[in-house]
Order: sequence, then C-alpha cells, then structure tokens
Amino acid sequence: MVAEPDASAPGPRPVRLLPLDLVRGFLIGSAELVPGVSGGTVALVTGVYEQLISSATHVLGAGRALVLGPDRQSAALTELRRTDWRLILPVLFGMGLAVLTIAGVMSSFVTDHPEHARGLFFGLVAASVIVPIRMLPPAHRSTVFDGALALAAAVTAYLLVSLASGGTSTDPPLYVVFFAAAVAVCALVVPGVSGSFLLLAIGIYTATLDAVSGRDLAYLAVFAAGAACGLASFVQLLGYLLREHRRTTLVVMTGLMVGSLRALWPWQSSSGGHDGGPGALLAPTEPLAGPLMLMVLGVAVVLALVWVQALVEQRESREQAERTSA
Repeated sequence: MVAEPDASAPGPRPVRLLPLDLVRGFLIGSAELVPGVSGGTVALVTGVYEQLISSATHVLGAGRALVLGPDRQSAALTELRRTDWRLILPVLFGMGLAVLTIAGVMSSFVTDHPEHARGLFFGLVAASVIVPIRMLPPAHRSTVFDGALALAAAVTAYLLVSLASGGTSTDPPLYVVFFAAAVAVCALVVPGVSGSFLLLAIGIYTATLDAVSGRDLAYLAVFAAGAACGLASFVQLLGYLLREHRRTTLVVMTGLMVGSLRALWPWQSSSGGHDGGPGALLAPTEPLAGPLMLMVLGVAVVLALVWVQALVEQRESREQAERTSA
C-alpha cells in the first residue's frame, strides 16, 4: 500500500541554499567551542533556529515511534518525512567540520588573546538580543511580567556563568563526561546559554577539546552517548514551549542572552585556569583598541545578518500575498 503524501512535510529546500547552510553549521559548531558563546544564539541570528528545533523534534519522534508504537514503521516514516533533511544534514556536516578542524585554534585564540576574543563575542551576543525580541508575538498580558521574567532569566544566566571558575580535570571519570555532555547539549539549543561554559563550570572543557584534537574515541563515544540522551529529553520540551508558550519562551531566551554577557566582558581578572574561564570584572584597560574594534565588528556582523533576514522575510511575505490574491 502506497503511503499518502504528508501535507505537513516541508517543501523541498532550494539547492542554492546548501552552501549557506554549510556555513551556518560551521558557525554554530564554532560557537559551541567558545566559552560564553551559544550555538543556539548563532542559529537564531542566521535564521534557522526554529527549523532546526522542529526537525530535531520530528527525528526524535520517529525514534520514539519505533520503540513505543503503535504502527511503528508507518509512524516513524511519517515523522521522518516531516524532517527538513536538506537543512539538517548540511548544518550537521558544517558543525562536525568546525569541531574537527578548529577546536585547537579556537582554544588557543581564547587562551592567548582573551580580551580580543571576548570583545568580539561580546559584540556578537549583545547585538543578537534583538533577534528573539523581533520574534515576539503580540502581547496579551502586562509587559511588567515580561520584564520580570527576562530579569529573572538574566540573573540566572549571570550566576551560572559565575560558577565557571576555570578549574579543570585532565582525566575526568567517564560517568562525569556522560552527564556533563547531557547537560551541555541542552545548552546547544538554548540561545544565551553556552555548552562550553557548562563544561568549563564542571571542569572538563580542556579535557574535551584535547579529546577532540587527539581523537580519543572512547572519551568521544561516551560524550556522544550523553549528548544524545540529553538532546532526546530536552528538544521535545523546547519545541513544545515554542509552540504553546512562544512569548514566554522567547522572553526567557532574551534574558538568558543578556545574562550571558557576564562571561564576555573583555576585561576580567585571571580565573586561575588556562582555558578562558571568567574572573572578576575589571574596568577597561590595555589592550583597549583591539577588543573595542572587534566588539564593533561583532555588532556590525549581527546587524547585517538581521537586516538580510528581514529582507528575506519581506520578500517571502510579498510572494505569499501574491499567491493568495492570485
């Protein structure tokens, strides 16, 4: 029996977007290597956040259908047809390429030029706050409540960042690696929360980068298993929140992004570690010019991306209106 076409399945993604999606994946993967920068933020800014969450939800739904049923095969195929594979596959490939090629370079940049690195990332994340704000649906409640919610999220992110004291473990137990990966991968899909910073707080950031650079397959296998479990338990919840409580979820994301800026203030005292952990906040001092210029560059890059995304949305709206009126 031939399955009926699924009306909810995504339309074919244009092939011309493949190089752009590879770059998006590379940027998301690069961001996750940097303490304080959220891959979810980069996905938001590059305009693929909700599509990725939606597709990941369908993939996890297919796995659940195969295990729990009913109609295991049919239900799983339905979920897989709803997945935007032309987006997911190049993004995943780009992320993997970033992790395998620049883990050492990124770690060195953060370690050897901390003020410059944080200046660039501060500008990127600060400007990115406008992205979830632009996505807010109309308000049907007091804006005072939204402000209090965003403030609570910002304070939470600030305190979480402050926990990362730069302590490290060169040979962490594998059960710690498993649970750390499960927690860190949740941060991958939450804008404003950095998976690398959670690894830093737990003390296995450097060990994880060393495992990637040294191709430690046992470590990486345990890390991947933990990440898969964390992703399976969290992405479905996040997808539900974006569908059913969209405004609240985006307000919380905005607050998390603001609070995460604590990690990225360029001028901080040494944390006692060697992998870019946060220290006490300091007044601006030398070097000044480099971090400030990179901060401005980061803001400019995000504003340019937002502008391009706005133009694309306007064009799509016009085309949709023309199709509707035709």
